[in-house]
Amino acid sequence: MMGNTSADVSVASAAEAPFVRVDHDGPVVRLTLNRAAKYNVLSAAMMAALKQSLETLASDRSVRVIVLAAEGRAFCAGHDLNEMGSEISTNEMRALFGVCSQLMLTIRRLPQPVIARVQGVATAAGCQLVAMCDLAVASDDARFAVSGINLGLFCSTPAVALSRNVLQKPALEMLLTGEFIDAPTARERGLVNRVVPQARLDAEIAALAAQIAAKSPEAIALGKRLFYEQLELSIEAAYERASDVMACNAGTDDARRGIARFTKRTV
Repeated sequence: MMGNTSADVSVASAAEAPFVRVDHDGPVVRLTLNRAAKYNVLSAAMMAALKQSLETLASDRSVRVIVLAAEGRAFCAGHDLNEMGSEISTNEMRALFGVCSQLMLTIRRLPQPVIARVQGVATAAGCQLVAMCDLAVASDDARFAVSGINLGLFCSTPAVALSRNVLQKPALEMLLTGEFIDAPTARERGLVNRVVPQARLDAEIAALAAQIAAKSPEAIALGKRLFYEQLELSIEAAYERASDVMACNAGTDDARRGIARFTKRTV
């Protein structure tokens, strides 16, 4: 799907492969988690590299859509448990989860839509990562879980993202049992948008990304921000905010040209 040009962003040493590969294909950029042997865990270094990549793309007006992918058999197996050993203090643990939360919020605050390309497993913070992306397309063999409870650790931070995608009772069942759900179930519950065979995964995402990239980037950025803002408001405040945003949007050059084309065609 990608591959016209590429650049790598990494906090790894020069001798290592980058934690995140960045590949440009016109207005679509693919970020690939690049630690397949470690199931692309969200180590501190991986989170720093991904956040840096996202922040760099946020200000690039040529980028219309971001695809978040992963190498290997797993999308992301969550946090690196080697960084969460008994020698880590509570304050250090709090800082680690704070870094993860800021990464997740970076995705939410980007002007561009982010599409998760999910294969294999997405567990704990990996499932959180899928939930925080604006859209998600999964292969039909993908599986999802918030499985920290199996280790005596309730997935509290993944619960924030999961509960904003999935209805309360199914979300809490996942959190309390740690059981996996398959891709069709994830789609039924609202965690992913589409499920396709692995062989069609890239083509499906390419078509979806192209459809979004063809739209007004200003309208997309305004709409994405408003969509998430209004969810946290009362219905009265949500309508007030949406009315203001829509009025501003209608005054943009893209909207004025689009309205003019439509009214001329249908008169």
